[in-house]
Amino acid sequence: MQTTPESSTESSQPQTNAATSNTANVTPAFSPLYQQIKGLILGSLRDGEWKPGEAIPSEMDLALRFRVSQGTVRKAIDELAAENLLLRRQGKGTFVATHAEQQVQFRFLKLVPDSGTRGSEGPAQRDIIECRRARATADVSRALALRSGDTVLQARRVLSFGGMPVILEDIWLPAAPFKGLTAERLANYQGPMYALFETEFNVRMVRAEEKIRAISATEIHAALLKVALGTPLLSVERIAYTYQDEPMELRRGYYRTDTHHYHNVIN
Repeated sequence: MQTTPESSTESSQPQTNAATSNTANVTPAFSPLYQQIKGLILGSLRDGEWKPGEAIPSEMDLALRFRVSQGTVRKAIDELAAENLLLRRQGKGTFVATHAEQQVQFRFLKLVPDSGTRGSEGPAQRDIIECRRARATADVSRALALRSGDTVLQARRVLSFGGMPVILEDIWLPAAPFKGLTAERLANYQGPMYALFETEFNVRMVRAEEKIRAISATEIHAALLKVALGTPLLSVERIAYTYQDEPMELRRGYYRTDTHHYHNVIN
């Protein structure tokens, strides 16, 4: 069965509120057609019609499927590509983005070396300190939309660049979707952690929210990051979400900033 957008024109008709006589205060509802097509493509991604790394149908095929112009489909795909959900490959087509791709690997990591660009130091060296099952505390339960006391996987790791420890991370995951995840599997996997979640657990992180604050290194931070007690660190708390907008990971990172800085581009 073909899925069609609500309107066959380039934008849906504005809607007015008939219940009010003060038309000056009415804000019309406006949904460009390409946004409707974007929503339909995103729905197919959520439903797993196309897996990470797989090609999606051509713009022409999607235009026929949705009964719109090819230009409308192209505009929708352009936005999804800008959001790192799709990836265009010249002469090959459009593919579902995967965290295994170089340009997507650093999507959520905003720490950049002062002396170069992100990724210029080569791959991070990962030291898995622990990975164990635990009961979710109240704050972890709130972040992951769990019940207090539900089982979570709790991991701790250190990321080093050029032999220097730079990031300490505490990570919490709901236990059920990540059954079988162990410290050994984390340590042995050669790619990014989010790529491991995609390929082995069918969990795809597509967006994240972060809270950032400055803190002083505690004894644990100082020992694992090899800095002096009280050294200024950047604390970054991240909640990562799936296509279904489910919170699937809570990650608290502690960043050294003596040789690195947090860099973000805001459009």
